[in-house]
Amino acid sequence: MIARTTAPIVVVNPNSDATVTTALSVAAEPFRMPGAPSIECVTFDDGPPGILTELHVHEAALRFGQYAAERRDAGAFICACYSQPGVDLARSLTTVPVFGIQDAGVLAALARADRFGVIAVAQGSIPRHLRHLRRMGVEHRLAAEVALAEPISVAESGRGERSLALLMRAGAELVEAGAGAIVLGCAGMSGHKDRLAAELGLPVIDPVQAAIGLALSSLLTTP
Repeated sequence: MIARTTAPIVVVNPNSDATVTTALSVAAEPFRMPGAPSIECVTFDDGPPGILTELHVHEAALRFGQYAAERRDAGAFICACYSQPGVDLARSLTTVPVFGIQDAGVLAALARADRFGVIAVAQGSIPRHLRHLRRMGVEHRLAAEVALAEPISVAESGRGERSLALLMRAGAELVEAGAGAIVLGCAGMSGHKDRLAAELGLPVIDPVQAAIGLALSSLLTTP
């Protein structure tokens, strides 16, 4: 594989929890190949511990837009938050591709199944996600979106048996609702993807990996 550019794919964690960034880097590992663009995962140290409220989203949007405008060496940016704060703003401020993980995860799910489901880390995030699905024009393909039944942090959502049990419970509800593929609706959940897929018996999409795949394809095929 020979990259057309040596500029890195920059995966941005807009919250301040570095353990989430570490999980993003683990999710990116299968895409780190000789000759391919490098993948760099960064943390916004001044962000909240999780992007959970509308205020968090709008504050993170400004940070992400400014970062994309000032980071001149990047080949592509990925906003690694399912609410996609600042993706449109960043696209207006840089000439390189900018990807949001909700876009990427949903498109990957639609490529695998007629109807898909989403596991959200918190109930309050679901209205934002649904607004974006309406914008994408794919809300009619959504079987359901289910939040985890107990409060849990973004960092905890992808590690440990407690969070796995919560994701399994939500995933079972989505299967019952008719989902043929499931999107993990939080960047922190990626550590449970493989076990969920094995237990539920259907594709489970890590939206961070889906976005990296799109970014990598863009950099490898664009002159």
